[in-house]
Amino acid sequence: MKDNTFTIVGLSGKKLLKGSIPVFGAKNNVLKVMAAAALIEGESTFTNVPDIADVVAMGKLLEDLGGYVKRDEHTLRVNAKDITGTVLNSALAKSMRASIVLLGPLLARFGSVTFPHPGGDVIGERPIDLFISGFQKLGAEFSESGDSYTLKAPQGLSGGEIFFRIVSVTATETFMMAGTKANAPLTLKNCAMEPEVVALAEYLISCGAKIEGVGSSTLVIYPSVLTPPAAPFAIVPDRIEAATFLALGAIAGESITVTGVVPAHMDALLDALRSTGASVTVDGDTVTISAPEVIQPIKLRTHEYPGFPTDAQAPMMVVLTQAEGESTVVETIFNGRLNYTTELVGMGAKISVVNPHRATIKGKTPLKARDIDGPDIRAGLSFILAAAIADGTSHIGNAHLVDRGYEAIEKRLASVGLQITRS
Repeated sequence: MKDNTFTIVGLSGKKLLKGSIPVFGAKNNVLKVMAAAALIEGESTFTNVPDIADVVAMGKLLEDLGGYVKRDEHTLRVNAKDITGTVLNSALAKSMRASIVLLGPLLARFGSVTFPHPGGDVIGERPIDLFISGFQKLGAEFSESGDSYTLKAPQGLSGGEIFFRIVSVTATETFMMAGTKANAPLTLKNCAMEPEVVALAEYLISCGAKIEGVGSSTLVIYPSVLTPPAAPFAIVPDRIEAATFLALGAIAGESITVTGVVPAHMDALLDALRSTGASVTVDGDTVTISAPEVIQPIKLRTHEYPGFPTDAQAPMMVVLTQAEGESTVVETIFNGRLNYTTELVGMGAKISVVNPHRATIKGKTPLKARDIDGPDIRAGLSFILAAAIADGTSHIGNAHLVDRGYEAIEKRLASVGLQITRS
């Protein structure tokens, strides 16, 4: 595949990067509001939309169902008035996990949805039983045929109460959307509270939805008449993208300023970075970071928001390979999300994976250049960070996976002094 490899000339541990890097809209917000737009017989306009592959794929999914999607730089228009399809394109749906949130809008609006097992990053088991059992509680019938599943609720969804046995962002968002067109109020308990979940609720409210408890672990969604929003809806800044750039600053930054962020969304991350000794300054919607002379080891535990985000775990792992002493990372969200550390060990890191959820890191270890294929968005980006501080020139393959979540990553990293190109 053309343009599918990043070439990075390492800094050999020198802290030379400086300048500013802008953060764009959050992948995990824009994909969900695009899905929510399928509830509405009319046009929604979104601004601060990142130019990433997953947005293109979600747009194609909506177009395949009969919707209209138009892109103009960082603005996106979605008109779902003419959507009639209820069968998700298998190849497109399998290309990203976020496709599963379309279950809520399609089932609620049309009484039926057929879908494959969703795909996305290779980071361990991501079961769909929360979705199946949840919709069955709301009166839907479930059937399976070959490698596709169908949910039907010809009389509509009943409303009621769902307790999520595990905190799930996508389940919270899917049922929040579905609840706006249920036959009775829907109460969701043990909900995810991520900023992207809050932003989705705010979009639905701008369309006329009545939702109580936004930002808390209990949501009550009332049946509502939804209409196109009166004003464009701005996608929230991507806090995971910000975390990546800040992690780079913590290991290679003379002074890197990350712009266009919401610092309040990153309390756990900023606390972890400060604990390593990095100089972190917050000023409005910017965060400036400088690498410390000596990086301190820390104990890190991923957790649902407002805890440390699992999607920022891989970049932080690279930081900890440069800490003086022993660090611990506990991954509580996904099985298999530590598998990428094998490649960092190949670059010289001393990482021991104790079990699928726990790793110890002994540093400081100089990293050496290596040719690696990234297995997913976040691990692929962490390999770029590792290559940035390594000795020598690295080639990181599967750039298309990084493109799923980061717009023009090589241009933005080059703007602060990293020698990175794509071929």
